[in-house]
Amino acid sequence: MSSTAITFLRYPGGKQRQIDSFAYLLPSRQAIVNEYIEPFVGGASVFFHLAPCRAVLSDINPDLIDLYMGIRDHPDEVWEIYQSVPETKTAYYAVRGLRPSIMDLPYRAARILYLNRTCFKGMWRHNAKGDFNVGYGGQDRRWCITLEHLQEISERLQNTLLMCSDFQNVIENSREGDYLFLDPPYRPGDREQIHDHYRFGSFRFLDQKRLSRALHEATRRGVHWAMTNSSHPDILNLYCGCYISPLEKGTGNQIGHVISSPNEVMIRNYEEAIA
Repeated sequence: MSSTAITFLRYPGGKQRQIDSFAYLLPSRQAIVNEYIEPFVGGASVFFHLAPCRAVLSDINPDLIDLYMGIRDHPDEVWEIYQSVPETKTAYYAVRGLRPSIMDLPYRAARILYLNRTCFKGMWRHNAKGDFNVGYGGQDRRWCITLEHLQEISERLQNTLLMCSDFQNVIENSREGDYLFLDPPYRPGDREQIHDHYRFGSFRFLDQKRLSRALHEATRRGVHWAMTNSSHPDILNLYCGCYISPLEKGTGNQIGHVISSPNEVMIRNYEEAIA
């Protein structure tokens, strides 16, 4: 399996189907002097594409980080649990209703992988209590992944620090020679991501401003970074002096559909790809 073919996670808004259109703006693996860092890891498409030697992958969603940790440390056990769940709607809701707090890491990882592969459109939605609450979507996409997929993902994650954290803490710990790639929650063309149907929580304009401040500080420390974001003028105004390129294709506002001219941009603090 090639580095660009790892799509084990259904993550609407992820960049697995767009990356070829902006890969020319990304550095090579050899050009990343220290660590590759993703504060909004999501489906980790860019991480798998670049295959950096050392990385920090973080997200505020604890289920997502449990999934990556479980696959990294226990791929065979996660697969054994994953494939043992019956192929029924009843089983889906039974698994969804389980409390992660009473499970060990392999079971937590297998549970969220199963829910992700069998829920409606791969949405990642939680209720006010923090419980995953997406409805059943069927078994069609469950067996698109295999034990070999999980074993390769485990190998790719071996030199990776996984963190459950707010993005600001992660960015503030970056240093000269690191490379940041960021894909924050956003709706193409909009100012805020308020009604968020597939990520963990909303992302307001106040968060966008906090993100901008953290990235400008990172620039002053000598950190290179690139980010995909909405093309809304208020967001673009936060990045005066940066390089901004429109994305040729993206997910648009309809979940799961890739379109042309999606009102999304790539914002960078460097002009050309870092050689």
